[in-house]
Amino acid sequence: MKNIDYEDQGQFCSGHVACPGCSEPVTIRVILNTIGDDAIGVVSPSCSAMISGGYPISSVKVPMFHTTLESAAASASGVKRALNARNKRDTTVFCFVGDGGTYDIGLQALSSAIERNEDILYFCFDNEGYMNTGGQKSSSTPLGAVTGSTPEGKFTQKKNMVEILAAHRTPYVATASPSHLNDLKAKVEKAKTIRGTKVIIVLIPCVPGWGLAEDGAVRTARKAVEAGVFPLFEIEHGERVRITAGRIDEDLRIDGYLKEQSRYRRLDAGRVAALQSEVDQQWRRLRSAATTADETSSIPCKTPTQAA
Repeated sequence: MKNIDYEDQGQFCSGHVACPGCSEPVTIRVILNTIGDDAIGVVSPSCSAMISGGYPISSVKVPMFHTTLESAAASASGVKRALNARNKRDTTVFCFVGDGGTYDIGLQALSSAIERNEDILYFCFDNEGYMNTGGQKSSSTPLGAVTGSTPEGKFTQKKNMVEILAAHRTPYVATASPSHLNDLKAKVEKAKTIRGTKVIIVLIPCVPGWGLAEDGAVRTARKAVEAGVFPLFEIEHGERVRITAGRIDEDLRIDGYLKEQSRYRRLDAGRVAALQSEVDQQWRRLRSAATTADETSSIPCKTPTQAA
């Protein structure tokens, strides 16, 4: 953990069953140690559920409630309300969910939780497919990526989940990456100070699913950020946008990011150009709505009461 500004409190243990080289365990370690021990987790069927483990053998020190794939946000809402009824309002209730349980199967429960403004902290570990069940595509899978159910490459774009959540006027939405752990820690700390629904989407490059070298997950995540494929930013109440890390060179192409992964081996020049165009367009849209990390946004931040 050299050069990472965080102190390990022993909230996550070794001996888990993550794939060799997976970047999700180090992400979970930073999250759990930042949240602290006054917490209860809800985890849906996913890589996170396998890594966390089940009672009585678990890699996680805080209680983890294993729920169904579609109902993580609903289950967390119930846990939080039960704690409130017992006057334990400061206990953090968090969710560990994959992109399948967020972008697809669990979107209804998450949308409803946000509409009610349930006081939960929701993490989506986005590995861009159903990687725990054979690597099938999800609506988070990008254009052109080969999966178990798209052997010729996916023909549709990745769903823009952040904008969907921002349209809900979610109190706090952010993106994060295992390549920028200080940024992740800061966003978890910030989310803990906010009452209401908070969602942090973390890009988790999947070693077998993406076709990476065993030492390539964090490197690939960093290239995704620096090429603008997965910029790091936060949005408060759907309006105040702040970029914390992103494209390091306006002329930097995504070729280096794509070449890390065998799932893009079928891409022809036309599909690469289409992906590059999409990245360029999304980066311009984000830049037009945001300020840099060391500036104060000029966009007013309204609370739900003020907005009403």
